[in-house]
Amino acid sequence: MARGLLGQIRSSVSRAASPALWLKTRVARVATARKSISLALQGGGAHGAFTWGVLDQLLSHPEIRIANISGASSGAINAVMLADGLARGGPEEARRRLADFWRAASFDGSLPEPLRGVVERLFSFVPQPGSETPWFGALSGLLSPYEFNPLNINPLKELIERFVDFPMIRQGQRELFISATSVRTGQPRVFTRAEMTAEVVMASACLPLIFHAVEIGHEPYWDGGYSGNPSILPFLQKDDAGDILIIQINPLMRRKVPLTTAAIKARINEITFNAPLLAELRTIELTGSRVRLHRIVMDEQGETSDAQTKSNNDYDLFEMLHERGRDAAKRFLAAHARDIGHRSTVNSGTIVTAHADVA
Repeated sequence: MARGLLGQIRSSVSRAASPALWLKTRVARVATARKSISLALQGGGAHGAFTWGVLDQLLSHPEIRIANISGASSGAINAVMLADGLARGGPEEARRRLADFWRAASFDGSLPEPLRGVVERLFSFVPQPGSETPWFGALSGLLSPYEFNPLNINPLKELIERFVDFPMIRQGQRELFISATSVRTGQPRVFTRAEMTAEVVMASACLPLIFHAVEIGHEPYWDGGYSGNPSILPFLQKDDAGDILIIQINPLMRRKVPLTTAAIKARINEITFNAPLLAELRTIELTGSRVRLHRIVMDEQGETSDAQTKSNNDYDLFEMLHERGRDAAKRFLAAHARDIGHRSTVNSGTIVTAHADVA
Protein backbone atom coordinates (compact mmCIF):
# COMPACT_ATOMS: atom_id res chain seq x y z
CA MET A 1 0.00 0.00 0.00
CA ALA A 2 2.85 2.33 0.93
CA ARG A 3 4.57 1.60 -2.35
CA GLY A 4 1.35 2.40 -4.23
CA LEU A 5 1.01 5.72 -2.43
CA LEU A 6 4.67 6.51 -3.08
CA GLY A 7 4.15 5.81 -6.76
CA GLN A 8 1.20 8.21 -6.92
CA ILE A 9 3.25 10.92 -5.20
CA ARG A 10 6.12 10.44 -7.63
CA SER A 11 3.70 10.60 -10.53
CA SER A 12 2.20 13.85 -9.24
CA VAL A 13 5.66 15.36 -8.72
CA SER A 14 6.67 14.33 -12.23
CA ARG A 15 3.60 16.06 -13.69
CA ALA A 16 4.25 19.21 -11.68
CA ALA A 17 7.91 19.23 -12.70
CA SER A 18 7.12 19.00 -16.39
CA PRO A 19 3.40 19.77 -16.97
CA ALA A 20 3.98 20.66 -20.62
CA LEU A 21 5.66 17.32 -21.33
CA TRP A 22 2.92 15.41 -19.48
CA LEU A 23 0.16 17.25 -21.37
CA LYS A 24 1.92 16.67 -24.69
CA THR A 25 2.17 12.95 -23.94
CA ARG A 26 -1.50 12.75 -22.99
CA VAL A 27 -2.56 14.57 -26.17
CA ALA A 28 -0.39 12.26 -28.28
CA ARG A 29 -1.99 9.19 -26.68
CA VAL A 30 -5.51 10.50 -27.34
CA ALA A 31 -4.63 11.34 -30.96
CA THR A 32 -3.17 7.87 -31.47
CA ALA A 33 -6.34 6.27 -30.12
CA ARG A 34 -8.52 8.11 -32.65
CA LYS A 35 -9.35 6.55 -36.02
CA SER A 36 -7.34 8.23 -38.76
CA ILE A 37 -8.91 8.52 -42.20
CA SER A 38 -7.99 10.33 -45.42
CA LEU A 39 -10.71 12.00 -47.48
CA ALA A 40 -11.23 12.09 -51.25
CA LEU A 41 -13.77 14.79 -52.14
CA GLN A 42 -15.46 14.68 -55.54
CA GLY A 43 -16.60 17.83 -57.32
CA GLY A 44 -20.23 18.49 -58.11
CA GLY A 45 -21.14 22.18 -58.08
CA ALA A 46 -23.79 23.14 -55.53
CA HIS A 47 -24.08 19.46 -54.65
CA GLY A 48 -20.80 20.01 -52.80
CA ALA A 49 -23.06 21.09 -49.93
CA PHE A 50 -23.72 17.37 -49.45
CA THR A 51 -19.99 16.95 -48.83
CA TRP A 52 -20.16 19.83 -46.36
CA GLY A 53 -22.76 17.83 -44.43
CA VAL A 54 -20.63 14.67 -44.46
CA LEU A 55 -17.59 16.61 -43.24
CA ASP A 56 -19.66 18.31 -40.56
CA GLN A 57 -20.69 14.95 -39.15
CA LEU A 58 -17.21 13.42 -39.39
CA LEU A 59 -15.68 16.41 -37.61
CA SER A 60 -18.18 16.11 -34.76
CA HIS A 61 -17.35 12.42 -34.20
CA PRO A 62 -14.94 12.12 -31.23
CA GLU A 63 -13.13 9.07 -32.60
CA ILE A 64 -12.45 10.33 -36.14
CA ARG A 65 -9.22 12.10 -37.07
CA ILE A 66 -8.86 13.60 -40.56
CA ALA A 67 -5.47 12.70 -42.03
CA ASN A 68 -4.83 13.79 -45.62
CA ILE A 69 -7.31 15.35 -48.06
CA SER A 70 -7.78 15.21 -51.83
CA GLY A 71 -10.29 17.22 -53.84
CA ALA A 72 -11.28 18.48 -57.27
CA SER A 73 -13.45 21.41 -58.37
CA SER A 74 -16.02 22.16 -55.64
CA GLY A 75 -14.40 19.24 -53.77
CA ALA A 76 -11.17 21.26 -53.85
CA ILE A 77 -12.96 24.21 -52.28
CA ASN A 78 -14.35 22.00 -49.51
CA ALA A 79 -10.86 20.52 -49.08
CA VAL A 80 -9.09 23.85 -48.52
CA MET A 81 -11.86 25.11 -46.23
CA LEU A 82 -11.52 21.92 -44.18
CA ALA A 83 -7.71 22.11 -44.10
CA ASP A 84 -7.82 25.79 -43.13
CA GLY A 85 -10.22 25.19 -40.24
CA LEU A 86 -8.28 22.21 -38.92
CA ALA A 87 -5.03 24.19 -39.05
CA ARG A 88 -6.60 27.19 -37.30
CA GLY A 89 -8.22 25.45 -34.38
CA GLY A 90 -9.22 21.85 -34.96
CA PRO A 91 -12.51 20.13 -35.80
CA GLU A 92 -14.88 22.75 -34.35
CA GLU A 93 -13.15 25.56 -36.19
CA ALA A 94 -13.28 23.53 -39.40
CA ARG A 95 -17.03 23.03 -38.95
CA ARG A 96 -17.47 26.77 -38.46
CA ARG A 97 -15.36 27.70 -41.50
CA LEU A 98 -17.28 25.32 -43.77
CA ALA A 99 -20.63 26.60 -42.50
CA ASP A 100 -19.54 30.23 -42.95
CA PHE A 101 -18.42 29.60 -46.51
CA TRP A 102 -21.61 27.83 -47.64
CA ARG A 103 -23.77 30.47 -45.97
CA ALA A 104 -21.82 33.29 -47.60
CA ALA A 105 -21.89 31.56 -50.99
CA SER A 106 -25.68 31.26 -51.02
CA PHE A 107 -27.89 33.58 -53.04
CA ASP A 108 -28.91 35.57 -49.96
CA GLY A 109 -25.55 35.28 -48.23
CA SER A 110 -23.09 37.99 -47.27
CA LEU A 111 -21.02 38.06 -50.46
CA PRO A 112 -20.67 41.34 -52.35
CA GLU A 113 -22.49 41.36 -55.69
CA PRO A 114 -19.41 40.72 -57.92
CA LEU A 115 -18.38 37.73 -55.81
CA ARG A 116 -21.93 36.38 -55.69
CA GLY A 117 -22.10 36.46 -59.48
CA VAL A 118 -18.94 34.40 -59.73
CA VAL A 119 -20.14 31.88 -57.14
CA GLU A 120 -23.42 31.45 -59.02
CA ARG A 121 -21.52 30.64 -62.19
CA LEU A 122 -19.05 28.44 -60.30
CA PHE A 123 -21.94 26.34 -59.02
CA SER A 124 -23.25 26.00 -62.56
CA PHE A 125 -21.02 22.93 -62.81
CA VAL A 126 -23.09 21.66 -65.74
CA PRO A 127 -24.61 24.81 -67.29
CA GLN A 128 -28.01 24.06 -68.74
CA PRO A 129 -30.47 26.17 -70.74
CA GLY A 130 -33.14 27.41 -68.39
CA SER A 131 -30.87 27.30 -65.33
CA GLU A 132 -30.53 30.03 -62.70
CA THR A 133 -28.33 31.97 -65.15
CA PRO A 134 -30.22 31.88 -68.49
CA TRP A 135 -28.23 34.75 -69.96
CA PHE A 136 -25.06 32.71 -69.46
CA GLY A 137 -26.61 29.68 -71.11
CA ALA A 138 -27.26 31.78 -74.20
CA LEU A 139 -23.82 33.43 -74.19
CA SER A 140 -21.88 30.20 -73.66
CA GLY A 141 -23.39 28.76 -76.82
CA LEU A 142 -22.20 31.73 -78.88
CA LEU A 143 -19.15 33.22 -77.16
CA SER A 144 -16.19 31.81 -75.29
CA PRO A 145 -15.01 33.31 -71.96
CA TYR A 146 -12.24 35.01 -73.93
CA GLU A 147 -14.91 36.84 -75.96
CA PHE A 148 -17.55 37.78 -73.40
CA ASN A 149 -14.96 38.36 -70.63
CA PRO A 150 -11.82 39.60 -72.45
CA LEU A 151 -10.37 41.21 -69.30
CA ASN A 152 -10.54 37.86 -67.48
CA ILE A 153 -12.40 39.33 -64.53
CA ASN A 154 -12.49 36.53 -61.97
CA PRO A 155 -13.16 37.49 -58.35
CA LEU A 156 -13.01 33.80 -57.37
CA LYS A 157 -9.46 34.36 -56.15
CA GLU A 158 -10.66 37.10 -53.81
CA LEU A 159 -13.43 34.84 -52.54
CA ILE A 160 -11.04 31.96 -51.81
CA GLU A 161 -8.44 34.21 -50.18
CA ARG A 162 -11.13 35.71 -47.97
CA PHE A 163 -11.67 32.34 -46.32
CA VAL A 164 -8.33 30.53 -46.58
CA ASP A 165 -4.92 31.27 -45.04
CA PHE A 166 -2.71 29.55 -47.62
CA PRO A 167 0.66 30.23 -45.91
CA MET A 168 -0.70 28.49 -42.80
CA ILE A 169 -1.87 25.50 -44.87
CA ARG A 170 1.51 25.22 -46.62
CA GLN A 171 3.27 25.13 -43.25
CA GLY A 172 0.96 22.46 -41.86
CA GLN A 173 1.47 18.72 -41.49
CA ARG A 174 -1.73 17.50 -43.15
CA GLU A 175 -1.16 16.70 -46.84
CA LEU A 176 -3.47 18.23 -49.39
CA PHE A 177 -3.88 17.03 -52.99
CA ILE A 178 -5.78 19.27 -55.43
CA SER A 179 -6.37 18.12 -59.02
CA ALA A 180 -6.36 20.25 -62.17
CA THR A 181 -6.28 19.30 -65.85
CA SER A 182 -3.59 20.50 -68.25
CA VAL A 183 -5.29 22.14 -71.22
CA ARG A 184 -2.40 21.28 -73.57
CA THR A 185 -1.90 17.61 -72.68
CA GLY A 186 -5.18 16.63 -71.04
CA GLN A 187 -3.15 15.04 -68.25
CA PRO A 188 -3.93 15.47 -64.56
CA ARG A 189 -1.77 17.65 -62.36
CA VAL A 190 -2.00 17.03 -58.64
CA PHE A 191 -0.84 19.99 -56.56
CA THR A 192 0.44 19.25 -53.08
CA ARG A 193 0.17 21.17 -49.82
CA ALA A 194 3.52 22.88 -50.39
CA GLU A 195 2.23 24.26 -53.71
CA MET A 196 -1.17 25.38 -52.41
CA THR A 197 -2.36 28.83 -53.48
CA ALA A 198 -5.62 30.46 -54.44
CA GLU A 199 -4.60 30.01 -58.09
CA VAL A 200 -4.38 26.24 -57.59
CA VAL A 201 -7.95 26.13 -56.27
CA MET A 202 -9.07 28.38 -59.13
CA ALA A 203 -7.43 26.02 -61.60
CA SER A 204 -9.15 23.01 -60.05
CA ALA A 205 -12.52 24.80 -60.32
CA CYS A 206 -11.90 26.38 -63.74
CA LEU A 207 -14.94 25.60 -65.87
CA PRO A 208 -13.83 26.09 -69.51
CA LEU A 209 -17.07 27.72 -70.67
CA ILE A 210 -17.01 30.23 -67.82
CA PHE A 211 -13.41 31.15 -67.00
CA HIS A 212 -10.15 31.66 -68.85
CA ALA A 213 -7.73 28.81 -68.32
CA VAL A 214 -5.71 29.40 -65.14
CA GLU A 215 -1.97 29.60 -65.79
CA ILE A 216 0.40 28.22 -63.18
CA GLY A 217 4.06 28.15 -64.13
CA HIS A 218 3.12 29.09 -67.74
CA GLU A 219 0.92 25.99 -67.99
CA PRO A 220 -2.84 26.53 -68.55
CA TYR A 221 -5.26 24.43 -66.49
CA TRP A 222 -8.97 23.60 -66.54
CA ASP A 223 -11.25 21.91 -64.03
CA GLY A 224 -9.69 19.00 -62.14
CA GLY A 225 -12.86 16.94 -62.52
CA TYR A 226 -11.89 16.03 -66.07
CA SER A 227 -8.79 14.11 -65.03
CA GLY A 228 -8.89 13.42 -61.28
CA ASN A 229 -12.27 13.63 -59.58
CA PRO A 230 -10.90 13.19 -56.99
CA SER A 231 -7.38 11.81 -57.28
CA ILE A 232 -6.73 9.00 -54.79
CA LEU A 233 -3.46 7.49 -56.02
CA PRO A 234 -1.31 10.15 -54.25
CA PHE A 235 -2.58 8.77 -50.93
CA LEU A 236 -0.76 5.51 -51.65
CA GLN A 237 2.56 7.34 -51.42
CA LYS A 238 1.87 8.35 -47.81
CA ASP A 239 2.79 6.20 -44.81
CA ASP A 240 -0.60 6.90 -43.21
CA ALA A 241 -2.69 6.17 -46.34
CA GLY A 242 -4.39 3.28 -44.46
CA ASP A 243 -8.05 4.27 -44.70
CA ILE A 244 -9.47 6.38 -47.54
CA LEU A 245 -13.05 7.61 -47.53
CA ILE A 246 -14.40 8.65 -50.95
CA ILE A 247 -17.23 11.16 -50.79
CA GLN A 248 -18.90 10.75 -54.17
CA ILE A 249 -21.33 13.28 -55.65
CA ASN A 250 -21.94 12.04 -59.19
CA PRO A 251 -23.96 8.81 -59.40
CA LEU A 252 -22.19 5.92 -61.12
CA MET A 253 -25.42 4.54 -62.51
CA ARG A 254 -28.93 5.57 -63.45
CA ARG A 255 -31.61 2.97 -63.96
CA LYS A 256 -33.60 5.06 -66.42
CA VAL A 257 -32.40 5.98 -69.91
CA PRO A 258 -32.34 9.79 -70.27
CA LEU A 259 -34.76 10.99 -72.95
CA THR A 260 -34.61 14.79 -72.95
CA THR A 261 -31.68 16.84 -74.23
CA ALA A 262 -30.98 18.21 -70.75
CA ALA A 263 -31.08 14.75 -69.19
CA ILE A 264 -28.80 13.31 -71.87
CA LYS A 265 -26.25 16.11 -71.38
CA ALA A 266 -26.41 15.63 -67.62
CA ARG A 267 -25.77 11.88 -67.91
CA ILE A 268 -22.85 12.47 -70.30
CA ASN A 269 -21.31 14.80 -67.72
CA GLU A 270 -21.84 12.28 -64.91
CA ILE A 271 -20.04 9.60 -66.91
CA THR A 272 -17.26 12.01 -67.87
CA PHE A 273 -16.64 13.23 -64.34
CA ASN A 274 -16.70 9.73 -62.83
CA ALA A 275 -14.28 8.27 -65.39
CA PRO A 276 -11.05 9.45 -63.68
CA LEU A 277 -12.12 8.02 -60.33
CA LEU A 278 -13.01 4.66 -61.89
CA ALA A 279 -9.64 4.58 -63.68
CA GLU A 280 -7.76 5.09 -60.41
CA LEU A 281 -9.85 2.45 -58.66
CA ARG A 282 -8.99 0.01 -61.46
CA THR A 283 -5.32 0.76 -60.85
CA ILE A 284 -5.71 0.05 -57.13
CA GLU A 285 -7.50 -3.21 -57.96
CA LEU A 286 -4.83 -4.33 -60.45
CA THR A 287 -1.88 -3.45 -58.24
CA GLY A 288 -3.39 -5.21 -55.23
CA SER A 289 -2.84 -2.26 -52.92
CA ARG A 290 -3.74 -2.97 -49.32
CA VAL A 291 -5.31 0.42 -48.77
CA ARG A 292 -8.62 0.24 -46.91
CA LEU A 293 -11.38 1.87 -48.97
CA HIS A 294 -14.66 3.34 -47.78
CA ARG A 295 -17.31 5.33 -49.63
CA ILE A 296 -20.24 7.64 -48.95
CA VAL A 297 -22.40 8.30 -52.01
CA MET A 298 -24.83 11.17 -52.38
CA ASP A 299 -27.28 9.06 -54.35
CA GLU A 300 -26.49 5.36 -54.44
CA GLN A 301 -28.95 4.49 -57.20
CA GLY A 302 -28.87 7.77 -59.11
CA GLU A 303 -32.63 8.22 -58.93
CA THR A 304 -33.22 11.23 -56.72
CA SER A 305 -30.46 13.72 -57.54
CA ASP A 306 -31.20 16.35 -60.17
CA ALA A 307 -28.32 17.70 -62.25
CA GLN A 308 -30.21 20.98 -62.71
CA THR A 309 -29.81 21.77 -59.00
CA LYS A 310 -26.02 21.86 -59.40
CA SER A 311 -26.53 25.43 -60.62
CA ASN A 312 -28.84 26.40 -57.74
CA ASN A 313 -27.16 28.31 -54.92
CA ASP A 314 -30.25 28.88 -52.79
CA TYR A 315 -29.42 28.35 -49.13
CA ASP A 316 -32.49 26.18 -48.60
CA LEU A 317 -30.99 23.72 -51.11
CA PHE A 318 -27.62 23.93 -49.38
CA GLU A 319 -29.21 23.16 -46.02
CA MET A 320 -31.18 20.24 -47.47
CA LEU A 321 -28.03 18.77 -49.03
CA HIS A 322 -26.11 19.43 -45.81
CA GLU A 323 -28.65 17.41 -43.83
CA ARG A 324 -28.53 14.61 -46.42
CA GLY A 325 -24.76 14.57 -46.04
CA ARG A 326 -24.94 14.43 -42.24
CA ASP A 327 -27.49 11.61 -42.40
CA ALA A 328 -25.36 9.67 -44.89
CA ALA A 329 -22.30 10.06 -42.66
CA LYS A 330 -24.28 8.95 -39.60
CA ARG A 331 -25.38 5.80 -41.42
CA PHE A 332 -21.83 5.11 -42.53
CA LEU A 333 -20.39 5.56 -39.05
CA ALA A 334 -23.12 3.48 -37.42
CA ALA A 335 -22.41 0.63 -39.81
CA HIS A 336 -18.66 0.90 -40.28
CA ALA A 337 -16.91 3.00 -37.60
CA ARG A 338 -15.46 -0.19 -36.10
CA ASP A 339 -14.08 -1.22 -39.50
CA ILE A 340 -11.90 1.89 -39.87
CA GLY A 341 -8.32 0.86 -39.29
CA HIS A 342 -9.11 -2.82 -39.81
CA ARG A 343 -10.80 -3.53 -43.15
CA SER A 344 -12.30 -2.01 -46.29
CA THR A 345 -16.05 -1.50 -46.35
CA VAL A 346 -16.17 -1.29 -50.15
CA ASN A 347 -14.14 -3.14 -52.75
CA SER A 348 -12.50 -1.14 -55.55
CA GLY A 349 -13.42 -3.84 -58.05
CA THR A 350 -17.04 -3.76 -56.87
CA ILE A 351 -17.24 0.00 -57.46
CA VAL A 352 -15.76 -0.30 -60.92
CA THR A 353 -18.17 -3.06 -61.96
CA ALA A 354 -21.20 -1.73 -60.06
CA HIS A 355 -22.99 -0.80 -63.28
CA ALA A 356 -22.98 -4.46 -64.30
CA ASP A 357 -25.31 -5.26 -61.41
CA VAL A 358 -28.02 -2.95 -62.69
CA ALA A 359 -30.67 -4.42 -64.96
